[in-house]
Amino acid sequence: MPAITASMVAELRAKTDAPMMECKKALTEADGDLNKAEEILRVKLGNKASKAASRVTAEGIVAVHIDGTTGALVEINCETDFVSKNDDFLAFGKKIAELVATKNPADVTALSALEIDGATVEATRSALIGKIGENMSIRRFKRFSGDAKLASYLHGTRIGVVVEYTGDDVAAKDVAMHVAAMKPVALSSADVPAELIEKERSVANAKAAESGKPADIVAKMVEGSVQKYLKEVSLFNQAFVKNDKQTVEQMLKAANTTVKGFTLYVVGEGIEKKVDDFAAEVAAQVAAAKGQ
Repeated sequence: MPAITASMVAELRAKTDAPMMECKKALTEADGDLNKAEEILRVKLGNKASKAASRVTAEGIVAVHIDGTTGALVEINCETDFVSKNDDFLAFGKKIAELVATKNPADVTALSALEIDGATVEATRSALIGKIGENMSIRRFKRFSGDAKLASYLHGTRIGVVVEYTGDDVAAKDVAMHVAAMKPVALSSADVPAELIEKERSVANAKAAESGKPADIVAKMVEGSVQKYLKEVSLFNQAFVKNDKQTVEQMLKAANTTVKGFTLYVVGEGIEKKVDDFAAEVAAQVAAAKGQ
């Protein structure tokens, strides 16, 4: 069998971007045949993807694509913040956002069956898992289309906002930035979900009950707390971040602009993150290597 040189390993790694030791193993198995080793790695990368599928993906990116009045906002998750900065992962996110905007899939399953660069989204995702070595998933997306104009704002790659509006482009962009900063849950107080209001009312009741004041006073305290909450979480009632002397609603009125809706994605929001014991993980990998 020919000797497996460092240059051969480097060449295979350059072609596949697979881990160095995996490249060396594949070349050894292929008796130094570069093409055969590449095929072996393709098979192994698929296996790697399936093994990674159970790992929690709470990091990732938000990507946006807008073309006129059509657009999309997507969240793609991975396991670590390091991979969220990977160029291939970032490019995948941009392609997915464009695909959602142009093809209008019904859900993530339908999206996964669409094609990008000659392969299905699912096949591309699996190959990327094998290449990078981390699990990744398409968590959610929203497509926009219609008569309303679209403004977007990305705060790095972790927070993304799309605003549907008519009127001034600058004002709409300012609203998108405001949403990213202040994270309202609804356009107006009337739009705040009932379950959130009841949750706030329950907290306010518990606090007010501790005051020892008469029932009628407690009731007023609770109502005051709820109304304050509604103003704090509804976009139109929030103080505008660029000028806290006016509300967002007042700013929009002055700019002759109407916001019809907004969508805010924050990476990993609501996902329970796994706390890793790094030392234990390294020990487990060493033990597994010895057992091979």
